[in-house]
Amino acid sequence: MKSLAILGSTGSIGVSTLKLVRKFPDQFRVLGLAAGRNVEVLARQVREFSPQWVSIGREEELPRLRSLLEGCRTEILVGTEGAKAVATASGVDMVVAAIVGGAGLVPTLAAVKAGKEVALANKEALVMAGELFVNEAERNGSRLLPVDSEHSAVFQCLQGHRKEEVERIILTASGGPFLHTSLSALERATVEQALKHPNWKMGPKITIDSATMMNKGLEVVEARWLFDFNPAKIEVIVHPQSIVHSMVRYQDGTIIAQMGIPDMQIPIAYALSCPSRLKMDLAPLELSRMEPLEFLPVEDERYPALGLAYEALEAGGTMPAVLNAANEVAVQAFLENRIGFRDIHWVIQRTTEAHRRTQPIDIAEILEADRWAREQASTYIVNGMKENRVW
Repeated sequence: MKSLAILGSTGSIGVSTLKLVRKFPDQFRVLGLAAGRNVEVLARQVREFSPQWVSIGREEELPRLRSLLEGCRTEILVGTEGAKAVATASGVDMVVAAIVGGAGLVPTLAAVKAGKEVALANKEALVMAGELFVNEAERNGSRLLPVDSEHSAVFQCLQGHRKEEVERIILTASGGPFLHTSLSALERATVEQALKHPNWKMGPKITIDSATMMNKGLEVVEARWLFDFNPAKIEVIVHPQSIVHSMVRYQDGTIIAQMGIPDMQIPIAYALSCPSRLKMDLAPLELSRMEPLEFLPVEDERYPALGLAYEALEAGGTMPAVLNAANEVAVQAFLENRIGFRDIHWVIQRTTEAHRRTQPIDIAEILEADRWAREQASTYIVNGMKENRVW
């Protein structure tokens, strides 16, 4: 039986992971849970799965959590240190790293340093500190398994093949809700419209990232470190149906693709059980009943965020961390109706242009770059919206 610690247990990935634990109680058990501020959901999870440790994100939520868990034997922790303790706890075999955004960086890195097997759903960890992560994983014998559907697909398509024979990694993108929206209409796009993803049910932040295609930009950076390929070998194409999750093209012209229904339980299950496959009770992909599959080039003008991600990856150093932080701040501002949809790109661009890239030697430098970028992006949001923007 594999013992799990789930970081971000109340988010979409965490909830889906617990569904799998519920379906396969003879194969998985939960030793630790960590979440942000969703106290009620976290308390219900603790009462159902009886972990040894649970961590809540903020000190002010502790009294409420303790009240809801009165009589439980679970040890209650708090903050980043609490999440780190859950991630490194004795007896934990695998850490499911699903805390959204930069907040997941420190506890996920702690799990890697502790030599834990890590099912990685927090793409920002590799975006912010990819080189440090892979070096620590190699040094401590930690295995990184991708949970994102695209990286899981690439991981599966690479199995049994030689890396030097790979010509290109092809990440597929749905195009989000604005694939066929006129560019002029994007200036007036609302939060409600941006959250209507055509295929996937995800949290609000990643759904907005899908609409801007920043999610794919972050995945390009993640793929560079997960699979150790030059960014020039990583391509993004639009595939509106989200059936082909990603592909690998080999030097003989062969393309191997991984296909499946758009349900995150599938890549999560593979990460948990790899190299075995769990027998799932999901509806199978019926090829004879599928609509035609489309593959389209990415429109740079429609999705400028993707280009910013490639530029940040090329610059290296602290630049990807700055890109990620600025994006998180801008997306939150859009969700709160403080900026427009197209302003997300403008805030990120201004922040990265203002940054003086350095080559970090430790996590403290990356966190400082993250702090600076959040402050800078917030300043642009407050003071810079009257400036002329070029798209």
